Amino acid sequence: MLRRRNVNFKTVTEFDAFPKIPETYINKSAVGGTFSFLTFCIIACLIVSESFYYLDTRLNFKFEPDTDIEAKLKINIDITVAMTCSQLGADVLDATNQNLLGFEPLTEEDTWWELSSNQRTHFDALKHMNSYLREEYHAIHEVLWKSSKVAFMSEMPKRNIEPTTKPDACRIYGSMNVNKVAGNFHITAGKSLSLPRGHVHISAFMTSNDYNFTHRINKFSFGEESPGIVQPLDGDEKYASDNMMLYQYFIEVVPTDIYTLLKTTKTYQYSVKDYARPIDHQKGSHGIPGIFFKYDTSAMKVVVRQERDSIIKFLVKLCATVGGIFVTSGIINSFVQSIWYIMTCKVFKNHHNNEDKKSLLQEQSVANTKPIVGLDLVNIQPATIDVTINSLK
Repeated sequence: MLRRRNVNFKTVTEFDAFPKIPETYINKSAVGGTFSFLTFCIIACLIVSESFYYLDTRLNFKFEPDTDIEAKLKINIDITVAMTCSQLGADVLDATNQNLLGFEPLTEEDTWWELSSNQRTHFDALKHMNSYLREEYHAIHEVLWKSSKVAFMSEMPKRNIEPTTKPDACRIYGSMNVNKVAGNFHITAGKSLSLPRGHVHISAFMTSNDYNFTHRINKFSFGEESPGIVQPLDGDEKYASDNMMLYQYFIEVVPTDIYTLLKTTKTYQYSVKDYARPIDHQKGSHGIPGIFFKYDTSAMKVVVRQERDSIIKFLVKLCATVGGIFVTSGIINSFVQSIWYIMTCKVFKNHHNNEDKKSLLQEQSVANTKPIVGLDLVNIQPATIDVTINSLK
């Protein structure tokens, strides 16, 4: 059976299961307030810094064996040669003895070698930009990889005014998907004719005076365009000092897999060495005049991964940082408070001692200056004593 009890609501409201520190135990001081303000400022700065560090990504580079041997190699070409298209032939021959007839044909377009003012400005800017990127690549490669710029220069602009003369150059451009083996892409005099064991270029009706392999490379790359990859041959321009010039580019193609936070790209980057010499059979310099790009793929590939700390690691680092600052500031605050307390105690103690000495000296001086009054024993009045006797009843 339940009994009704009188409940004091004041007691219930004052009831608290968690003990609180009395207000008298909390010492408020200017030093403690200053340390608290500085602590909160440092914590805020570190939180902002850790947040920016978490949002920023890091790049991890490593080498791995390239096992994708059946993939195709895409070659992107845009070259202008100072000969008409009827006098030139572009072809590719790889280790499998396949030539250009087995791949997508390139586009040939008659044009003029001399660029217009706007085209020359564009090409000079491309040459300067590519030269700067090659020289300063190791200093800015992370900026390039993290940027969203897949091409730092746009396509060659069209001419404002076309010359009245006949075209004297040929622009060869396009893309080819070739086998992922060693190959040779070349541009030489005469159209190519396919044979069972290779091909030949028919140039029987041309003389050495018709040869001019001065050329300009607007684009030469492998695979898809990607930020961080610099194409060494873009913006290259060679002027032939002799009609029978042989230009050779020895290219090492490196497969590159790029894994970013948003997408995955499989592309290629390359290094190149170039060599040029005139063909003179009488002096023992044999060969075929033309422009030859001899490429080979590497057995190793570069894997680029864009990484970022996990959210759990970020929160743990954030808590550790805040807790460490609190503990460190508390230790420094206690140390400074102790030093301040010791210094203030000594000062107040010396001050009180000085005050006590002054008061004692003042009392002694007052006692010494007070006149001594004599005692008159003759004129002392007798004391009257009132005694009342109560009778007993």
